[in-house]
Amino acid sequence: MKLSKFRLLPSFAALVLFAVVTQWTMTTSLSAQTKETSVESVETAEEAAAAGDQSLIDMYQNGGWAMYPLTLLSISAFGLIVYNFMAINPNQILQPSVLPEIDTALQALDIEKARFICDENPAPSTNIIHAGLVRVDTNRYNPEQVKEAVEEASAEELASPFILINYLSVIGSLAPMVGLLGTVSGMVKAFNVIGSEGAANAQALAGNISEALITTASGMIVGIPAMFFFFFFKNKYGKITSRVARVVGDLQFTLSTAISNR
Repeated sequence: MKLSKFRLLPSFAALVLFAVVTQWTMTTSLSAQTKETSVESVETAEEAAAAGDQSLIDMYQNGGWAMYPLTLLSISAFGLIVYNFMAINPNQILQPSVLPEIDTALQALDIEKARFICDENPAPSTNIIHAGLVRVDTNRYNPEQVKEAVEEASAEELASPFILINYLSVIGSLAPMVGLLGTVSGMVKAFNVIGSEGAANAQALAGNISEALITTASGMIVGIPAMFFFFFFKNKYGKITSRVARVVGDLQFTLSTAISNR
């Protein structure tokens, strides 16, 4: 496997690092804010919450522990979406600018030149073509060997980019489940309050129910875009892989025709 497919990994690593730093900064700032809040500010926040005027930070804090993994999942989903927009690119995967040069070299049965062009322009399509050309012997040409080499290389080269697309599906499935777990946690706290203090403590009861609803909504907010972009990139990548198969097939036909007509 050639290392060209990892050319975008530094960008993805930077996005992951940004996600971790953002998560840590948010957690630290919220913890510091909680510790430094005085009794008066707490009463003010309670009055604002009672009036229905809550900021995003207040809602984040009221969401409880489940908001931390949901934040990490949301930032990871954003990083994967940005990465896939850069990686799932027809020009980058197909290298259409060099395909005519390879076709011309194959028409002239200049196999070494075609291999050199593939080596100088690494991409999934050129890597697949190179794998087939390695098994080409113009004196004893065996199209079945070339076809097997192309199929083996296609399975390897075209599977790798799809892995990071699948991670969006994982996030889209996990985020609502984490939100549901936070919902269950909030409802358990609410029933514990009812069991110990009765329904008279409406403020504590409302806070626990609010935690349950916020985590449910947050899980869906993270999961729905992740699933949308999963299917978007999956369909886009499917079209590109179909074009790769057609391009490689055309070059195989060019090679077979050139050998038959020599």
